[in-house]
This record gives sequence, C-alpha cells and structure tokens, in this order.
Amino acid sequence: MSAESIPERYVRGVGMAKFGVDDRPTWSMSHEAISQALDDSDISLNKIDAAVVSTVDTKINEERQRHYPPLLSSLLRKKIPIIRVPAVCGGGGAAFWSALRLKYDNVLVLAVDSVLSGPTPIITNEIMNASENVWEQQEGMIFPAINALVAQQHFLKYGTTHDDLALVSYKNHSFGALNPKARFYGKKVSLAEIKSSPVIASPFTLYDCSISVNGAAAAIISKDKTDIKIKGSALATDYIAPFERDDMTVWNATVKAGEGAYRQAGISPSDLDVAELHDAFTIIELIAYEDLGWCKKGDSKNLIRDGFTSLDGKLPVNTSGGLKAKGHPISPTGMAQIVEIIDQLRDRCNDRQVTSPKYGLAHNVGGPGGTTTVQIFKKV
Repeated sequence: MSAESIPERYVRGVGMAKFGVDDRPTWSMSHEAISQALDDSDISLNKIDAAVVSTVDTKINEERQRHYPPLLSSLLRKKIPIIRVPAVCGGGGAAFWSALRLKYDNVLVLAVDSVLSGPTPIITNEIMNASENVWEQQEGMIFPAINALVAQQHFLKYGTTHDDLALVSYKNHSFGALNPKARFYGKKVSLAEIKSSPVIASPFTLYDCSISVNGAAAAIISKDKTDIKIKGSALATDYIAPFERDDMTVWNATVKAGEGAYRQAGISPSDLDVAELHDAFTIIELIAYEDLGWCKKGDSKNLIRDGFTSLDGKLPVNTSGGLKAKGHPISPTGMAQIVEIIDQLRDRCNDRQVTSPKYGLAHNVGGPGGTTTVQIFKKV
C-alpha cells in the first residue's frame, strides 16, 4: 500500500455520548458510545477484533486511571489488541487514522475524556501542556492568546474583521441549538450577544472560544461493505508553535492532510457536500476554508459573509454545532466530527440535515495546528 492509498474500509456504525459538564466517569461515557456504535453496526461485540482508543491521560480528574487500554478490555470483557493514540485535541482523528491502517476485519475506535474535574486554573494549566513549553508556556500564552495572535495576523494581512468571526460563531451556535448531543442544545445565542460578549484575548471575545466539556464518541471500521466508504484519510504534522512557521495564517498540516485526503478520495473540494471543521477558535474555521482549498488565501471572510457554509449554502460546515457549540472534550472531538458526518450521510440529522449529501469531510487539529487529520467519507 503506497502512502497515497488507503485500504478499502467502511464505517459500520457510530455512537456518541452527549457532550456536557456532568461528572460521569469515563467508563460510563465509553460504554454509552460503544453500545450505540455496536447497535448502529448491527454486529455483536464478539466480532470486534481490535480497538484503538484516544484519551489525554489527564492527571486532573479523580479517576486515577492512567492505563486505559486494559481498562477498556475489562469494560468490554474482551482480550484483544487495544492501543492508545494520544494527540491532544487531535486525538480522535489520529486514532481513526491509525485504526484504518490495521489489518483486522472489525476495529473499534473510541475517544473519551473527562477534563472538567478541577478548578479552571488547573484545567487551563493542563491544557497548556499541548503548547510549546519554553516560550509559550513560560510566557503564559494560553490557547486563546496563541490563537488570538494568529487572528491578528489574518486581520492585518487580509482585512478580516471581528464581525466575520462573529458570523462563524453565530452559524455554529444556530446548528448546536438543534443538536441533542451538543452542550448548547436548545440554547439560542443571538448575533448581538456574540458581538457584545466580553473580550478574552483581543480580538477574541467569549463566543470566539470553544467550550470545554466531557464526552465520548466511537466508530466501528470494517472490511465488510456498508453504505459508507472511507475514501480518504491523511495525517500531517507541523512545528508545535505558530511563531515558528513562515506564515502564522497558513496551517501547513491542514494543507498537506487536505491534499492527501483529496488525492486518496479522487475528488476536489467542489465535490464536498458537508464538512466538520476544527473550530476551537473561530479564526481556525476561516483559516481551514483557505487551507483546504475552498478559496484563495484571505478570501475566507467572503465565504462566511455570503452564507457559503450555512445550511442552505453550497457547503454546510459544522452542522453539529462544532467545537464552538457542541463542545470540545479534547480527544473525543475528532471522533464526534466523524459521527456527525456519518449521521449526515445517512440522513439522520433532522432539522440540521443537509440535502442528499454524498461526500463529507472531517478536519481535526491537535494544538494550534501541530497535528492535523482530514478524513473523507462517501455515501455509496
């Protein structure tokens, strides 16, 4: 198998626990997501040959459980190969990418995290471990500040404004209010609220930043043919700190992963019908429009202004609510994106359903662009 090809694999089923702030143990959320994926797959647990799990292995929750594959073995009552793939915020996508390259018939992919188990300063300090530790961490560069510097550069170079970021947030909150699995389900947020929210790190205000949650999501990859074929799956890495890069507004890991996934799938960006993008901060979604080849550099503001990525636009984005309104539980984020894409391709999204989608894309990022995966799925 060449670097430009992937094995023929299909998605049998997906499942996801509701993202929230309730203090559930990770095994409980894992059990819920796995059970849903098995039910959706219509196969028994006995047919699962291997598993890949992603979790940040946090020290701040009260479970004191740092050896997760054997814990999953105990939960499933299965003695099968189980490997852990951590990649901070990009863990879910990296786990799926890794599982796709295993030679088993049916592979379970699980991502789970409980990060809201301590005071905000401790949680923030823990999350900062995903950033560069000499300059960024020592200077107190928390992730809102790091990404705010990226946004400032985009504003200066291309004339993007905070009103453009507000449109991203408003769109995603409108979707999240319709998603029963989202943290903001049933909670409408107006554009006026978004624009008037307090400054966090200029130019970001509160609603430019994703919300931390606990959660779990799972999928079952199979050699058996189903109605969902995995057409592309690429992973790329970049320097850990944005200031190390030639251009902070170009996230090369997204560019390379996107190009690889398109080549594997044999499609172009214009073939996509729906996408889930990693909007940990609103500027990241806009930059992804550009890095994934949907528009020229600097033109992403025009896409959001023209409604290109709304439900009735040409390419709806983050119909789940995205990290912004669905929530960002670290490792499960990338897997939850895949769950949404599969649900969209199977016409299961009710009021936020895209009309007859054929191709869907999931874009998951670890840290500020350090590890990126792009997965492409086709309804067959």
